[in-house]
Amino acid sequence: MFDTIAFDADDTLWHNEGLYLTIQERFARLLTTYQDDDVIQRQLYATEMRNLGLFGYGIKAFTLSMIETAIELTGGEICGRDIQLIIDFAKEMRGAPIQLLDQVEEVLADLSTQYRLMLITKGDLFDQETKLARSGLADYFEIVEIVSEKSVETYASLLARHGLTPQRLLMVGNSLRSDILPLLAIGAQAVYIPYHTTWVHEVVEPPTDLPPGYHELGRIAQLPDFLSNPSNP
Repeated sequence: MFDTIAFDADDTLWHNEGLYLTIQERFARLLTTYQDDDVIQRQLYATEMRNLGLFGYGIKAFTLSMIETAIELTGGEICGRDIQLIIDFAKEMRGAPIQLLDQVEEVLADLSTQYRLMLITKGDLFDQETKLARSGLADYFEIVEIVSEKSVETYASLLARHGLTPQRLLMVGNSLRSDILPLLAIGAQAVYIPYHTTWVHEVVEPPTDLPPGYHELGRIAQLPDFLSNPSNP
């Protein structure tokens, strides 16, 4: 049985992907006089992937990729006013209110009396720290880790640093690629809670031979019942 439950943040505890999709749509409308929407979206994604190793994840990285994409797709003709609009998009994203998923705080309040709770999220340090602070959830977590990438090596290092064994850890997240499969690979258990939209970079086909430590729930509100069921490991 595990004694520590780790949670992803974006689209596991609060809404995030919808904000990015909204800004992507507005960015595409800004460039519609230069290119078709599908061309804009494909180029923006390609630029984000090219820049991951340079800028990582988060609002600042996304904004730099939007500006670079705009310059490329307009042949350098985009005006300063439109660049300012893209910067304003970023400021709007930074100031957007944190919208918790249904019953998240109730679930954390309940589980924090029985388990040590850990937050493991990736992205820009300042962005993730401020989102956690504004969410009102920080006090529920004994451990908070903000990482540049979620990989088998990253998780193994985190567990070693905190003296945790994989068999005593349950990870809860919305991304098979980042939250679930790496933890299963090192012997932890994981609960996958799909979100209705997922960044294409995080989409992977689930393997056909998922280990017994894999579980799936429809929403986070089901987690306490799942944990209290003696038939679950």
